[in-house]
Amino acid sequence: MATNRSTRRRFLSNTGKLAIVTSAAAAGASNIAAEAVHADEPQSSNEKANRPDRRVVPGSPSKAYSRAMQSGRFVFVAGCVGTYQKDGKSAMDADFESQARRTLENLKASVEAAGSSLDKVLKCTCFLKKYEDFAKFNEVYMTIFPEPRPARSTVVVLDFVVPGALLEVDCVCVV
Repeated sequence: MATNRSTRRRFLSNTGKLAIVTSAAAAGASNIAAEAVHADEPQSSNEKANRPDRRVVPGSPSKAYSRAMQSGRFVFVAGCVGTYQKDGKSAMDADFESQARRTLENLKASVEAAGSSLDKVLKCTCFLKKYEDFAKFNEVYMTIFPEPRPARSTVVVLDFVVPGALLEVDCVCVV
């Protein structure tokens, strides 16, 4: 497949780099060289994350990851669990149904913080600690997500990083 200078420029532009392309004619042939310019690259980690091709959704509960990332019209929401603030501390209910509701409310808050809504969620990945909670999760899930509901994968896992968590849900949506 033959490529031309404009195709190369578009490719380099799409990867987030400013390219300087020069050409020289010698003996009837063209030599094309590309050089990425790094002088204007962002310096802080937050500036690097907020490149033109992606944006960090503010409000992450941890410095170890982003709450959500937007790239183009797509938003990738990190896994949410059923934590909430109680007396200035993070708390979590012990029963599955309460955790499921809180988890999906936290997911909704992340989706809305990105400028989207639950009706624009395309895909959810749901992690449950016990298979026995699957039917109850479906009941709660159907009260939160409007029809048509997003595509979904649900898997049972051994445990979660957050102590006491019984489920975790992440999603992909559009804005």
